[in-house]
Amino acid sequence: GDLKMQVPFPFSLLCWQVIKCKAAVLWEANKPFSIEEVEVAPPKEHEVRVKIMATGICRSDDHVVTGAMVMPFPVILGHEAAGVVESVGQGVTAVKPGDKVIPLFVPQCGECQNCLNTKGNLCSKTDLGTSPGLMPDGTTRFTCKGKAIHHFLRTSTFTEYTVLHESAVAKIDSAAPLEKVCLIGCGFSTGYGAAMQTAKVEPGSTCAVFGLGGVGLSVVMGCKAAGASRIIGVDINKDKFAKAKELGATDCINPKDFNKPIHEVLMEMTGGGVDYSFEVIGRTDTMTAALACCQSNYGVSVIVGVPPAAQKITFDPMLLFTGRSWKGSVFGGWKSKNAVPKLVADYMKKKFVLDPLITHTLPFTKINEGFDLLRTGK
Repeated sequence: GDLKMQVPFPFSLLCWQVIKCKAAVLWEANKPFSIEEVEVAPPKEHEVRVKIMATGICRSDDHVVTGAMVMPFPVILGHEAAGVVESVGQGVTAVKPGDKVIPLFVPQCGECQNCLNTKGNLCSKTDLGTSPGLMPDGTTRFTCKGKAIHHFLRTSTFTEYTVLHESAVAKIDSAAPLEKVCLIGCGFSTGYGAAMQTAKVEPGSTCAVFGLGGVGLSVVMGCKAAGASRIIGVDINKDKFAKAKELGATDCINPKDFNKPIHEVLMEMTGGGVDYSFEVIGRTDTMTAALACCQSNYGVSVIVGVPPAAQKITFDPMLLFTGRSWKGSVFGGWKSKNAVPKLVADYMKKKFVLDPLITHTLPFTKINEGFDLLRTGK
């Protein structure tokens, strides 16, 4: 009892303990994940320790494995998840132990230029594009075999417990099914928002979506929700077409079925180009094809897929001079802390579905099999 009296704030003493738990550690590029026992330090001031209940596998995680996205090793990847707050550090007011939360790889500090601007959403507190792999104070909360392990996008969800800055946590409805709404942490919100927020697709418009993975299918759902009259899915894997049509695609085409560039095919199909196109793969050739297939004077093309490191695009500037717009979209353009709880509430009201985006459910220890399924397009 005496010990408790000396603690100046009303927290359980448990929150000062290191937690030992399982995590999938990536020791180096192009190697499988290794399930290890890691030590997770307690949350520091303005930090939250979260028990991860469900996490999705996203192509961006695989980009780190292959080296297309450069991050320091060893690292705990994962950024699309949902969990329950285990403990909070000093000064945290937004969440308390027991709250259901979604980690935010694009935080919302509410103070930087992007947070303060109504048009901005890429908070300066994000680790995206900077790649130090550390918490905002420049240190890590993970240790394994005596070595410091890097964070990924300040979320690191391929672990039973993680530590997040409070600006990177959204409190959600306590009734939400975590194994479904974890997708709102990245894939669903990214695609749906690219259509609804970034492009602002209009009723009656024509759209083309390059790449029909989980994010591409979410773009299709966003285009449909916005009232697009024609949604053309483009993918080299025809196994993706049935689900795309189920979610709102009106046509699906495979570039391998044509002996001319795919942008020409789309131009002909639509009598001059689509109103909105989306690149949801992360390849430079498809980015230029998506730009070229939209209407020459008022078409809008949105880059949603993470571009590969160290690659440049060469294109004819006349494509833009005639009036097209080329835009990027990170996390669907949503201000994360504001939008995620609302998106979860919309899901609970059945405004959109998430089940079709979930193809497999695996135990955490089979994470390498999950990545194999991703890489084979399953």
